[in-house]
Amino acid sequence: MWFAREIRAVRERDPASRSTIEVILTSPGLHALALHRAANWLWRKGLFLPGRLLSHVNRALTGVEIHPGARIGRGVFIDHGMGVVIGETASIGDDVTMYQGVTLGGTGKQRGKRHPTVERDAVIGVGASVLGAVTIGEGARVGAGSVVLKDVPPHTTAVGLPARAVSWRDPESGEMRRLERLPDPDRDTMIAMLQRIEELEGRVRELECERADCEPLAPVR
Repeated sequence: MWFAREIRAVRERDPASRSTIEVILTSPGLHALALHRAANWLWRKGLFLPGRLLSHVNRALTGVEIHPGARIGRGVFIDHGMGVVIGETASIGDDVTMYQGVTLGGTGKQRGKRHPTVERDAVIGVGASVLGAVTIGEGARVGAGSVVLKDVPPHTTAVGLPARAVSWRDPESGEMRRLERLPDPDRDTMIAMLQRIEELEGRVRELECERADCEPLAPVR
């Protein structure tokens, strides 16, 4: 079957799929890829307007916007699909997984290669944005809601806004190695509050000593 690899990808990576016929009839990501294959064929034949029109129909039917010039490999899985945007010069390798709300976009009006390259077996989480001619390496992971502005090395997990590498996975053993402490907004807020309290306590001691005509005590650290 022409789309067997994509169907198998849905069956393997979507725990909600119960049968092949269900995948064929109800998977919007699969439908989006099928329509894109046709639009891309038209685009490569120089039929630019029909290609764009078919991609427009694709967006209306599936909620996935893929420029007909984008290059997409085999075994790609777009889960849920709604809100996914893939730009004209984007290149996606085999067996990539993307979730809803992912953007593979540009950062300006420059010509030429201006969209991301996503290498094989990478995973891009819900709502992540990968912007510009950056490369997401083989087997890399991009966390949900992250904004990627720089290359992500192979087998590396990147999270945050802007995204930064936080861990690396050995492709042979699967062992994870942490590269950086994960961001903790609550901890950072608490530290900032304690520092502010110390500053205020020091100021209070200075004022009390001014009234009592004495030397202020150094703040406790």
